[in-house]
Amino acid sequence: MIQHIFSLLFLAVFIPVVSAAQGKPNILFISVDDMNCDSVGVYGSPLKDITPHMDQLASEGMRFEYAHVMVGNCYPGRNVMFSGRSSHSNLVEGFYAIRQPHYPHLVDLMKEGGYFTGIFGKESHTTPYYPYPWDLEMGEGVKKENHIKDAGSYYRMTAKGIAASEEADKPFCLLINISDPHLPFYRWSRRKEMEDPYIPSQLYTPEKIPVPGYLPDTPKVRKELAHYYMSVSRADDCLGETLRALTESGQADDTVVVFLSDHGMPFPLAKTCLYHHSTRTPWMVRWPGQIKPGIHDTEHMISALDLLPTLLDVAEIEHPNGLEGHSFYRVLKGKKQPELDHVIKEYNESSGRRRHPMRAVQSKQFNYIFNPWAAGGRKFQAAGQGTLTYQEMIAKAEMDPRTSKLLKQYDYRVVEEFFDIESDPDNLNNLIDDPKFQDEIANHRAILDQWMEKTKDPVHTAFQNREDLRYLDGFVEAQQAQAFRRRDVERERNLK
Repeated sequence: MIQHIFSLLFLAVFIPVVSAAQGKPNILFISVDDMNCDSVGVYGSPLKDITPHMDQLASEGMRFEYAHVMVGNCYPGRNVMFSGRSSHSNLVEGFYAIRQPHYPHLVDLMKEGGYFTGIFGKESHTTPYYPYPWDLEMGEGVKKENHIKDAGSYYRMTAKGIAASEEADKPFCLLINISDPHLPFYRWSRRKEMEDPYIPSQLYTPEKIPVPGYLPDTPKVRKELAHYYMSVSRADDCLGETLRALTESGQADDTVVVFLSDHGMPFPLAKTCLYHHSTRTPWMVRWPGQIKPGIHDTEHMISALDLLPTLLDVAEIEHPNGLEGHSFYRVLKGKKQPELDHVIKEYNESSGRRRHPMRAVQSKQFNYIFNPWAAGGRKFQAAGQGTLTYQEMIAKAEMDPRTSKLLKQYDYRVVEEFFDIESDPDNLNNLIDDPKFQDEIANHRAILDQWMEKTKDPVHTAFQNREDLRYLDGFVEAQQAQAFRRRDVERERNLK
């Protein structure tokens, strides 16, 4: 209640009251969880018919070639999307609540703009604290067991949200967050098979699936990946059911549909990192009558940081102060925005409260990453280490030099990394010391430095002292101690 009152007071001061507007488009935001961009058919997956509904959606609107989320893990990344602020600005750097946010969230802004707001899936990961004052949590009372893998539930809950908005006589802003292909995969739960009643449209054998270049190609890795790709197929089934509910409601022509993945696949060197495949996302927007079908944007780079300002422009709602992204509304309308030529990325903390601060700037061709945590010989700790694939990397590293190199890159980084995405999309060949790239490295460092200064990033001092390994070591030690203190306070609060 205190948090809600705080939010209302904030809005009363900073945002003019807007009556429910007739004629505004509905907004249906759909996400999938832990899916690589290149797992999608239209984005280059070699697996036939893996994502027919995603491919169809792309053909009906605009898809972006150079789209990235800002953060390589879920809770912080989703809060970036719906606050319009980077993690260090909205203060949701890890898997913990901010009980008195100093900024409005998408929910607050849309409700003030006359929209009916609803959510299904990832409810506790989408807002700075939970529960949050949505008009409707469609899944209330649904047995979720943390992850919902039943495609039919997405049809029912989408229909429920649309019907509730009609009863309220308001346009809707609904968030449908599909659980797949987040673990547990179809018939696979962290290194072992399990029963699973929700069968995807496509089933794959380990021999038929592609293995990313940043993972070793072994039978055990292929087995785990096959379950991942079947879960991608099931995610597409869930998307199809969500869109079927929209079509059957009769409101599809009046609805903007936005689709993306929250970050890369849950394997080493993808999720919880800032490499190319960690953050690249399949981003599609369908807006009947406003966006021509079949547009493939290969000019602009868009970021999850840009989502909220864009949705506010679509809904004709005034921007609050403090948004850090760029609206790409003009791109949706067929215009050019030359300022959209790079994206900023950041990572701070795992779900286990382990601090591994990283910052990155990525252009179309290059990806520069700053890893202050790499000083002092720290070992990376994150979700990818819970996979069978990671255990296989450990087992094969002694005998296979290539696997040994992949494992070392995942477990132990260097302070600065620089990759040529055109020749090395898997980001395996660090060019930071290559004389031929020093001008580009300097340019990317300068962009990141300006961003960190502008947004008052607390990691900026570490970046300015990036050659002083003792300073970086102490900086990260202090951040880790602070994270553990926060964890202890949370535990004490939960015991009361």
